[in-house]
Amino acid sequence: MSRTSSSEADLAPLRAEHAHLQEQMADPALHSDPARARRTGRRYAELQTILGAADALESTRADLVTAAELAELDPADPELTAETAQLREREQAQRDRLEDLLAPRDADDARDVLLEIRAGAGGEESALFAAEMLRMYRTFAETRGWRVEVLTSSPSDLGGLKDVTVAISAKNPADPGQGVYAHLKHEAGVHRVQRVPVTESAGRIHTSAVGVLVLPEADSTDEAELLAAELAPQNLRIDVFRSSGPGGQSVNTTDSAVRITHLPTGLVVSCQDQKSQLQNREQALRILRSRLLDARRAAQEAESSATRRSQVRTVDRSERIRTYNFPESRVADHRTGFKASNLPQVLAGDLTDLIDSCRSAEREERLRQAAQDVGGEGA
Repeated sequence: MSRTSSSEADLAPLRAEHAHLQEQMADPALHSDPARARRTGRRYAELQTILGAADALESTRADLVTAAELAELDPADPELTAETAQLREREQAQRDRLEDLLAPRDADDARDVLLEIRAGAGGEESALFAAEMLRMYRTFAETRGWRVEVLTSSPSDLGGLKDVTVAISAKNPADPGQGVYAHLKHEAGVHRVQRVPVTESAGRIHTSAVGVLVLPEADSTDEAELLAAELAPQNLRIDVFRSSGPGGQSVNTTDSAVRITHLPTGLVVSCQDQKSQLQNREQALRILRSRLLDARRAAQEAESSATRRSQVRTVDRSERIRTYNFPESRVADHRTGFKASNLPQVLAGDLTDLIDSCRSAEREERLRQAAQDVGGEGA
């Protein structure tokens, strides 16, 4: 009755690691190092989730063995037959969940994100759709209980957005697969929209584009050492200026807006949405920190093999990843081939099917790569 997959065979070293982390967490010395304590706690919670899923599966399999033994005594019992069927369904679901937890995954999946939306080709129409995309992502995030915070934005004349950066955060999930970055990283890329713009008097369909950038947010503790040198004062030029706005009371009369230039790389971040210069400075540093970490990861990936780089191809920001076709009420993802005829629901925040199609493709690619790696080691 018991069926054990190759991924389940990896549980012994995970149980040993879990026990070791438990000992570490009981040591008061651990908590004198906040960065190490946070990493240890995060990994412990992750292992706790995996082992909890494994124990639940083991319990269900034991129940199935008992049910099979009872069925041999009374094979015509309808209640026992129904219970056995339910147990088999539960076992399948629990096995799928455990295999998903054990599958190779992106180390950043559990992180919160900084999501940037920028109007591209299409002028004002692109800016209007950028505002719609912000509402779409905000609704999706809120339905999952995530917090959305606008860090900086630049409105267009007709109420759209030339660009906007938001932070989307959740409580640290024990299951990295439920993290914000795990769900939103595949949104990075060029989103194309086809519709009749409000600015079009002849009723012609136009095509415009919006760019989306998704960065795993830098952790203020476990990344501090990595960035201490790069964010040293001598590497930063900080300029202050007067915030701009649509007029009236929204326009600041003091120099509260902040622009930070990272001199070694030339990266520039501006922030003017907060009320004080100090708040804008902190938000700008928050964005700059994540961009520097993203650049570091990109450099590391560039040094790796072409096979390794293919694992993150679906997050390539240079690719047109999705089309929103208003006349046909259709949305299509060009990476996975997924299509749906529920465009109004998608724009209302129902992104689950689209996101799941990308996550499934990533999971299959990572499993394929892991199998190749194992085969290469055994050769």
